[in-house]
Amino acid sequence: MAHPLHLQCAVCGNQQPYEPFVPASCKKCESQWLEARYDYAAFKREILRGIPNRPRNMWRYQDVLPIENPAALDLYPSGGTPLWLSQRFAPDLGLDSVYFKDERYAPTSSFKDRQAGVAVAAMNERGINEAVIASTGNAAVAYAAACARAGIKLWVFMTSLVPQEKLREAALFGAEVIRVSGNYDQTKQIASQFAQRRNLFLDRGASSIPARESMKTIAYEIVEGLGWRAPDWYIQAVSGGMGPLGVYSGFKEMYEMGLINKVPKLAIIQAEGCSPMVQAFKSGKDTANPVIPDTRIIILSTGDPGKSYTYLWNLTQQYGGTMEAVSDLEAYTSMQRLAKSEGMAVEPATAVAFAGFEKLSKNGTIDRNELVVINCTGHTFPVEKHVLGDQWAVDVHLSKDQSPAPREGLQAALENLDEKTTTVLLIDDNSDDALLIQRLLEGRKNYRMYHARDGWEGLAMARQKLPDLIVSDLTMPGMDGFGLVEELKLDPRTRAIPVVVVSAKDITSEERQRLNGHIEALYQKGSLPTRKFVDKVINVIADRAEDKNGS
Repeated sequence: MAHPLHLQCAVCGNQQPYEPFVPASCKKCESQWLEARYDYAAFKREILRGIPNRPRNMWRYQDVLPIENPAALDLYPSGGTPLWLSQRFAPDLGLDSVYFKDERYAPTSSFKDRQAGVAVAAMNERGINEAVIASTGNAAVAYAAACARAGIKLWVFMTSLVPQEKLREAALFGAEVIRVSGNYDQTKQIASQFAQRRNLFLDRGASSIPARESMKTIAYEIVEGLGWRAPDWYIQAVSGGMGPLGVYSGFKEMYEMGLINKVPKLAIIQAEGCSPMVQAFKSGKDTANPVIPDTRIIILSTGDPGKSYTYLWNLTQQYGGTMEAVSDLEAYTSMQRLAKSEGMAVEPATAVAFAGFEKLSKNGTIDRNELVVINCTGHTFPVEKHVLGDQWAVDVHLSKDQSPAPREGLQAALENLDEKTTTVLLIDDNSDDALLIQRLLEGRKNYRMYHARDGWEGLAMARQKLPDLIVSDLTMPGMDGFGLVEELKLDPRTRAIPVVVVSAKDITSEERQRLNGHIEALYQKGSLPTRKFVDKVINVIADRAEDKNGS
């Protein structure tokens, strides 16, 4: 069991109890940077024993992750990624001790899989079955995959500027994708208000202890991979900055345990078109002013890093380091050079880190004899368009440019979003009947429609999509409508979803009694009273929305 002993304020040292998923602030000085503290003496004994019988992934270090009982969970297998010694890319620059921490080997090819793995495990422990996240790309995909495995419905909010492949990939894993025509900071705002309106759990990124703690496993793997020694430099491209903040929790823990003799210097690299951290660092400031993003590398387009920059600034002041920006062209050039010299294809956001490394090595910031580790993450996976069909995202329009959205525009977008995200699941083995019902409903409202062709597929989709309403046929091969309704009501995730049954045959009084109390209405095909049916469906959905908002 690895429940944190307490939270400790990084500013004043005050200690207080750990509360998962509660936006934490120090009760003494009101700092928002609290660190989880564990039984390090016991963990060090395990390390000195060689960490026997542990998996070669991030759960190898479960003693310092905020999961109460990892053995009881079917944990997402993130981490355990290789550490490669550069063969040509770095030696061509005159450096022989440069390693790549290759996070492309993660489940969705991103270091964000670690964040998703721990955060979703913590959700599972606390019975959370529906969540909201805002992302610039990789986190959305990672959370979508982890939530799919855990059976958690995920709402993903991403700016429409994110490459379509990223959005489609999140949709492929079953997430409900909301595409926002605004910048990332606006996207976070509307995601937060959407979660609040629907009373859903919102993953808060850097301020979430489980999410942030996950990143420390990168540091543990690096140090163990180097024979329990620390590198001289750790380099990472950043957007919001949560990654290196979490990584350095691991380096600091190992230093405090006496496992390494130093904490590495930190190099933060940003795209020039969105570099508020670099601008503040080079001005000698410990706070960063927000900027309007102007880069094609959208994954790194957080214009307002907030307190994250201040915490990263403090790390550079305490342990040494720097912050540097590179142009989009420099990133693309480095991306191509890396591919040709090492056979490694990375996404542009990762190429920013490698371009930054090139700049720092050429200007002498990084010495030729120093040992360097660069975080390497991301891929260029093109999701097959024909797999998903047309209804894989909902569009929300806030502003045509990157300027802040007016308050009334945001309110209108949220109200429009409530309408667009109403989902109806049709379960019917007769495609013609399903199409008829779909047209009846779409003629009155702009619902998102999903179709399952039998009871088993319908049950799986209901658990994944958690629709606002299910319209099901009664007689189907395999699991019929009776069995489906019973299964839905036994599952805590789906028992509150209203069900309307449409039958092709007359049903007996015994069958009616079997359905009594479990469905909202029963209708007969063939003599389907169109207006009555549609009105009933709309009223059921409206009642469900009212219940959600009032809960």
